[in-house]
Amino acid sequence: MDFGPHLMLAAIEGAVAAAVLALTALGLSLVFGVMRVVNVAHGEFFMLGAVLAWAVAHLVPGPAWAGYLAALVLAPLLVGLLAAAADWVVLKRVQYDPERTIVATIGLLYILQQATLMAYGPEARPVAAPFDARIALPWPEWGPEGLVLTWPWGLGTTAWKLVVIAAAALLVALVFVLVQRSRAGLVMRATQFDRETAQAFGIPVARVFALTFALGAALAAIGGVLVVPIQQAHYLMGGDPLLLSFIVVIIGGLGSLRGTVVAAILIGMSDGIVSVFFSPTLAKILATLLVAFVLIFRPQGLYGTRAA
Repeated sequence: MDFGPHLMLAAIEGAVAAAVLALTALGLSLVFGVMRVVNVAHGEFFMLGAVLAWAVAHLVPGPAWAGYLAALVLAPLLVGLLAAAADWVVLKRVQYDPERTIVATIGLLYILQQATLMAYGPEARPVAAPFDARIALPWPEWGPEGLVLTWPWGLGTTAWKLVVIAAAALLVALVFVLVQRSRAGLVMRATQFDRETAQAFGIPVARVFALTFALGAALAAIGGVLVVPIQQAHYLMGGDPLLLSFIVVIIGGLGSLRGTVVAAILIGMSDGIVSVFFSPTLAKILATLLVAFVLIFRPQGLYGTRAA
């Protein structure tokens, strides 16, 4: 296969990575923006989404699409409820102190990871996609009569990858509508701007924090559910999403949802393309170097605000 078609396939892999990363990083950015909490256990919520998707898909009888649709609804809901409980039991008790919440969420990371290992096991297990179809992709070429579309042998992808990209884009748009256009988003933004004043005006800050933490975890879990037909569910699969989400949030600007999405596209596309042509390790090295340059030349990130 020529370089051009190969690059197209690599770009599709990058788009899938960017779509899933945008969802996962958006949850992390939302939690930090509203609560000022660095959630080190965020990757484990991603992992739980994938593992619960496997469990639900195998418990629901019938065709593969029925089990997967049930997992797509139940897994994020269960992870969100677990996150709300963790907020109530752990984060609220340490009063959302930045240093103590980092330590607390590190402990939560190990608890979730080891509990999953004991209940689920160390094996990596696949989840069948709701449908199994491939799409042939055309490649433009110049012929004697001008620009024509050809179908090179092997230039195709699974339809599910395109569904993942579309579903993630829709969910990201819904999150923006929720935050910018709804009453719940107004309450969240008021709490983010001034917690004490919001509480003085009758906003239940503790409830807002619990719901925000649950929403952030649910977004990560949805990313895990969407990607598990492509990757296998494993109890250690939360490490890379956590690392890349932190990279994205730093580059985009802490608490900036728009910056998070832009950075997720940049990092996800580059990670997918570099991983295909070279190696996943090199992709992570380049992303880390990019963070270093951002911290040196623009510490507030692409869309963040400089501290006064």
